[in-house]
Amino acid sequence: MVLESADILVKPGMEAVFEAGVAQAAPLFRRARGCLSMVLQRGIENRRAYRLLVRWESLEDHTVHFRSSEDFQAWRALVGHCFDGLPVVTHLETVVNAF
Repeated sequence: MVLESADILVKPGMEAVFEAGVAQAAPLFRRARGCLSMVLQRGIENRRAYRLLVRWESLEDHTVHFRSSEDFQAWRALVGHCFDGLPVVTHLETVVNAF
């Protein structure tokens, strides 16, 4: 399992539009090959800062299959205009699970 972590800064005043766009995009992720879950978190100190966490079965399910799909283009159309700069995306794997 791979966890995609995308740090996204949203343009001032676009928070509600961005959140609605992510909610609209949920079916795109739900039907994506290898997508296990998608969660959006919002910063407390900086209300324009978000973290999108997507669990994938494999790295390729995200970087190859999803990113080359029409659903990825639809995702970007729903939320891309809200971005204040490019998202910072990293992929993580669990090395210790204590609980």
